[in-house]
Amino acid sequence: MRFLIDTHCWLWTFLSPERLNDSAAALMASEENTIVFSAICAAEIALKVRIGKLQLPDAAREFVDSGVEHFEMKPLPLYMHHALRVADLPLHHRDPFDRLLVAQAQMEGLPLMTADPKLAEYDVQIIWAGKGEAPPQIQ
Repeated sequence: MRFLIDTHCWLWTFLSPERLNDSAAALMASEENTIVFSAICAAEIALKVRIGKLQLPDAAREFVDSGVEHFEMKPLPLYMHHALRVADLPLHHRDPFDRLLVAQAQMEGLPLMTADPKLAEYDVQIIWAGKGEAPPQIQ
């Protein structure tokens, strides 16, 4: 299975894996899966480190590079058609990083691993990663 991972799920994998549900953790650990890591996530991580909302054990560049390499993730650049797709999305979520991830998931035909219930309101396949009950749109 190929899937796009949301930034917080990627961070949880390395910083607090207990926050992922068992199914999501198993998907992350399986070598049969291809985890797609967006440039959007890298930008979000770098920005949050820069403004002091996120602390990492290493510099953002090294932390991200190491994590992507460790899981042999497939990088996904941000293309113009991804960016322009955001304008067509309903305003269920105002976070620009999340909206870009939804656009990428839609345009690339990838399920999105997340624990953000707001993202389930979009027309995108969700892999629920949270410990709590999945939103009704996912079940």
